[in-house]
Amino acid sequence: MTASHSDSLVVLFGATAGAYGAKLGSDERELILLVWQVVDLHSKKVGTLHKSLVKADNLDLSDQCREVSGLTPEGLSKAEPLDRVLQQFSQLVSSDLKVLGRNSYTLCSDGQLLIRQVLHPETSKKNFLLSDCFYSFYDLRKEFHACYPSSAAVKDQTIKTMAEYLGLGTDETEEDFGVWQVKTMVAIIFSMLSESCNHVFTEPETVKYKYETGPCSKSETVDSETVIRARGLPWQSSDQDIARFFKGLNIAKGGVALCLNAQGRRNGEALVRFVNSEQRDLALERHKHHMGSRYIEVYKATGEEFLKIAGGTSNEVAQFLSKENQVIIRMRGLPFTATQEDVLGFLGPECPVTGGKEGLLFVKYPDGRPTGDAFVLFSCEEYAQNALKKHKEILGKRYIELFRSTAAEVQQVLNRYMSTPLIPTLPTPIIPVIPPPYTIATGSIRDCVRLRGLPYTAGIDDILEFMGDATADIKPHGVHMVLNQQGRPSGDAFIQMKSADKAFMVAQKCHKKMMKDRYVEVFQCSGEEMNFVLMGGTLNRSGLSPPPCLSPPAYAAFQTAAVIPAEAALYQPQALLPATRTAQASAAAPPTVTYYPAQAAQLYMNYTAYYPSPPVSPTTVGYLAAPPGAVAAAAAATATHTPILPQPGALLRMQGLPYNTGVKEILSFFQGYQYAPDDYNGLIQLSDQARSVLQAPKEWVCL
Repeated sequence: MTASHSDSLVVLFGATAGAYGAKLGSDERELILLVWQVVDLHSKKVGTLHKSLVKADNLDLSDQCREVSGLTPEGLSKAEPLDRVLQQFSQLVSSDLKVLGRNSYTLCSDGQLLIRQVLHPETSKKNFLLSDCFYSFYDLRKEFHACYPSSAAVKDQTIKTMAEYLGLGTDETEEDFGVWQVKTMVAIIFSMLSESCNHVFTEPETVKYKYETGPCSKSETVDSETVIRARGLPWQSSDQDIARFFKGLNIAKGGVALCLNAQGRRNGEALVRFVNSEQRDLALERHKHHMGSRYIEVYKATGEEFLKIAGGTSNEVAQFLSKENQVIIRMRGLPFTATQEDVLGFLGPECPVTGGKEGLLFVKYPDGRPTGDAFVLFSCEEYAQNALKKHKEILGKRYIELFRSTAAEVQQVLNRYMSTPLIPTLPTPIIPVIPPPYTIATGSIRDCVRLRGLPYTAGIDDILEFMGDATADIKPHGVHMVLNQQGRPSGDAFIQMKSADKAFMVAQKCHKKMMKDRYVEVFQCSGEEMNFVLMGGTLNRSGLSPPPCLSPPAYAAFQTAAVIPAEAALYQPQALLPATRTAQASAAAPPTVTYYPAQAAQLYMNYTAYYPSPPVSPTTVGYLAAPPGAVAAAAAATATHTPILPQPGALLRMQGLPYNTGVKEILSFFQGYQYAPDDYNGLIQLSDQARSVLQAPKEWVCL
């Protein structure tokens, strides 16, 4: 048993099969050793010193572990597994307490790592619970510094430095590994309890039993030293899954914010806020630890980023989320005419909603129209599980999707829809600032290579080092880092070589060669294939698969000089970007038809296309509003073209189409309705450059 003011300490020391000291637990290696001893704080007596080996699932010991501990795989193979060792720990501690005449205790360890970074994460992965005593402990380093303020900083303390500060004459080589550490820690504690110091152990460190959900207001102040970004999460992971990944560390209430993409779906990232910077620093040590079979990247983030995702200003949302410790379920695809009674009837009596109608929150546009989304509160996990069993059941004539959700996701979805501007009030489109003399080449000559699977931290220098001697055969300004629509590296790059032979040699030599801790795939390709890939097609050693958004007749016609955001594609390219083609090339180019939206009917579209960074300089990408002069010049250049919107309401946008939808399927869908004749190729009159961006997966624009 434990108490807030325990009359005994259990001095605990442990080691893993991997790193030792300040990096303990950072490599996810399993516990292989536990040593402990009970200390009576009043009588200053000690119990029996116990040492127990732990059988790990992986008995491959690191060189540092072998050297420091002297343990061998053969010796560990005969030990008990961790769950049995922890049972023995509880039994032996209880026995020692009875001998000393005490009934309560608190753990005392050398720092935070053994408890927070080893025991809690490992037991969580192995799906068994730790006893209550592991949720409260004293950090000997902090207690020592509080007792001796003139000693070294807490982060610089070790058992050896604390012993040397007190002048304790102990020889580490005379005792077994772990035994010396525990005996020395006990001697340090007795020195702190002496009459000259009279130290009292009163404020133990605590580990939260579970993650607490809750709302976050944009008016809150969030310390940037407490926030991290986790990347690479499974798309179905919930806030509880993320809290479990960081088991042992104290996450702030409502401190998990799952990030959504432009389509409102989870993008595999989350921002996590911890209670203090110390917990955040421990979280950073879990970089590339695993959640199931996936490794998770952990980086520093800022308080502003967290508030942008998790913060909200709506009183309705705040009231909805004010009910604490509720399980939130998101419903998607509701009929627009669905009422609260319809939703409650759909869920049924087996999963009662907290507060009835008050536990429902419909998501609406600023003008009050429903979006088809809603959030529902349940008081316990059982009711939530019953609700999730209704995933894709029918309400009215539509099937309904149900997912676990979080308070931060509620805020994001509401913020996104409530702040969505109407089409006439959208900001001026943007164009990319790209150095004018260089464009990505097109054509069928296979003088390019594609690098796939690059580390997200890789830069130009890393790529040049990866290619080795072949860098001499790269064309000037021929390295193109591919960024995603958030402006971050996508893991792809294209390299323009001096000839097809050079590209072939590089692909053969560098394919699956390691860069940092990842292997990189290298494929030979042409400039035309490069543009297909940038638009969502696939390229591997089996050949090229064009983007699913293009209908088969359009494959051969798909050629672009560069891929730019959809907003910029709405304007005549020559009016916005300096011309780089020769007169001969321009003469051979097919004529283009470009749509120029009216002032009151500007078209704004989400786009999913990847676009290349400026050659060799991904950090120089910038965006600026299209100048009025450029728009006017573009309009004058195409005054002979018929506008695509002859009157309001002529433009229709379709979302949620199957990825393999073609022109014939869409025309069949609108059978019986009058649509614009003479436009069967792409359903919208745009230049090739604009068409390549606007024909994105799952989204068509038609008349």
